[in-house]
Amino acid sequence: MKKIIAASLLFAPAFAFAQTGPQLENVQTLIQRVGQLVNLLIPIVVAIALLLFFWGLARFIMAAGDEGAKEQGRNLMIWGVIAFVVMLSIWGIVTFIQSALGIGGSYTIQIPQV
Repeated sequence: MKKIIAASLLFAPAFAFAQTGPQLENVQTLIQRVGQLVNLLIPIVVAIALLLFFWGLARFIMAAGDEGAKEQGRNLMIWGVIAFVVMLSIWGIVTFIQSALGIGGSYTIQIPQV
């Protein structure tokens, strides 16, 4: 523990001046670009999870007599539902943290159009 404290004190001057200069603008721009990319990928990932669920449903229905194919379809549906639950849980936690800390955020998702 003493080594961690000593190391943090060694680098303290570097962190004290971290917010000055044009380098912060570059980091801010990078974070904004990553945020835009994530906002673009969210609907795509949700669509993939939805397609995975419906693909599993179709395989389950089409495999009327084959137990192995039914099992594969059921597994795909389960993984699709798990993906939805995880994505919505993370989205809810992030929204809760944003509102608790008073951080402004965009709560709308842009749906890509053809």
